[in-house]
Amino acid sequence: MSVPGDGMSTEAPTAERVIDALLAARSEDQLPKIRQRLAPDEPAFGMRMRDLFDVAKAHTQLPLPEVDRLLDHPAYEPRMAAMCILDFQARRRLDEQRSRELYELYLARHDRITTWDMVDRSAPRVVGGHLTGRSPEPLRQLAAETDPLRRRTAITAPQFFVRAGADDDLAAGFAIARQLAADPEPVVHNAVGIFLKHAGTRDPDGLHRFLADQAPSMPRPALRLAIAKLDAADRSRYLR
Repeated sequence: MSVPGDGMSTEAPTAERVIDALLAARSEDQLPKIRQRLAPDEPAFGMRMRDLFDVAKAHTQLPLPEVDRLLDHPAYEPRMAAMCILDFQARRRLDEQRSRELYELYLARHDRITTWDMVDRSAPRVVGGHLTGRSPEPLRQLAAETDPLRRRTAITAPQFFVRAGADDDLAAGFAIARQLAADPEPVVHNAVGIFLKHAGTRDPDGLHRFLADQAPSMPRPALRLAIAKLDAADRSRYLR
């Protein structure tokens, strides 16, 4: 797909140009699929997610004030594109100031995050990437929030620790998972299970210690996700 902002234009990227590109990629047949993840009254354009990602990637250079403006949009797609742009920017080699700017914008506008996929797209690199090697206190605070999507951020951000953090970072991720292990909200406890599944590939003993203590109180869907990579005997043992 060719989209405005794909490198052929010398004009400065703006939120309006991103929105125009998203509208140009609208696909009415995709709207019912998008609506499945939205609140009944939440507006949406309707488009293929691959096209949305392509638009966001073409506008990776969007200045943060313009990303902030995208987050003001009522429709799902501009806000999801903003999360993708933050993620694409966080993939680059960043200095301390730029990393903090991305992180602070994500947290300051968390109220504009309305779906689990917005969290999953950006929290690992934008939040987890910034907090690697730093205090996990912001994650503990997010895990204590009443908003389930903020709690999802708390346990999704540490996915970055699994592949790029030190042992202390990974231990902090396990601590957040412990804080949320019995969370009744599927959008939260499923994310706990996903984190544990991946964390267990790096620290199998840590996963077994966690499950020995927490498995009885975990919602079954979260537990099944957490043990998905274990052998059959261990899966049966934890599911008793």
